[in-house]
Amino acid sequence: MDLGLKDKVIIVTGGAKGIGAAIAELLGQEGAQVVIVGRKAADNQKKLDEIVQAGGKAYAVQAELNDPAKSKVVIDEVLARFGRIDGIVNNAGHNDGVGLEKGSYEGFIASIHKNVVHYYLLVHHALPALIASKGSILNISSKTAEVGQGNTSGYAAANGARNALTREWAVELLKYQIRVNAIVVSECWTPQYSQWIKTLPDPEATLEKITSRIPLGNRMTTAEEIANTAAFLLSERSSHTTGQLLHIDGGYVHLDRALANA
Repeated sequence: MDLGLKDKVIIVTGGAKGIGAAIAELLGQEGAQVVIVGRKAADNQKKLDEIVQAGGKAYAVQAELNDPAKSKVVIDEVLARFGRIDGIVNNAGHNDGVGLEKGSYEGFIASIHKNVVHYYLLVHHALPALIASKGSILNISSKTAEVGQGNTSGYAAANGARNALTREWAVELLKYQIRVNAIVVSECWTPQYSQWIKTLPDPEATLEKITSRIPLGNRMTTAEEIANTAAFLLSERSSHTTGQLLHIDGGYVHLDRALANA
């Protein structure tokens, strides 16, 4: 299916690894001009090279999005290079384990900056360009906002904000025909997830326990499955879809996990 993304300029934050990388790769395959935004120039360049070698088009911007000033720098650079922005995938973030009992004001605020402030700032600075292109916004979110996890108050709060902003922007931007949606991720296998599970006493047993509770197929969601939905939501194939929180999670959030082995 041709998604009609050829030559569309689409920014993907955290586009060098994990879910962001999978989205960037697929957009490249669909002919989009992918803009990878990440804090490590070497990682950005590696992913850029992979996309180009596969026949796609990519550009990279190195930026530490924890710094509020960098969001405008990113947008200014993209506009100087391409003159337009057709879509933004807000994906960068980190489940940093800033909890309630052992947390602090400073840690909580840092987590909010790390995980949601740049979502707002990138779209804020890109809005005139998105209005001109009638572009699309996609926010990547997490099930922690809905089911909790424990010991991650900052990340859970940030994801609640991501979900709320998705609905708020969908309303505010209706008049510009800008669509805004979110993908809510549950248990998805990424390098970050792999690193986390290796820190546990018995990684294999823990992973088996987690996957046994995922209703559809008793397996982790893949980054590619998230990317497939992302590309659809960014395209005109989803032209009447806005304000939606789509759970690509094998039924983890909405199905009774006790039925996983039914």
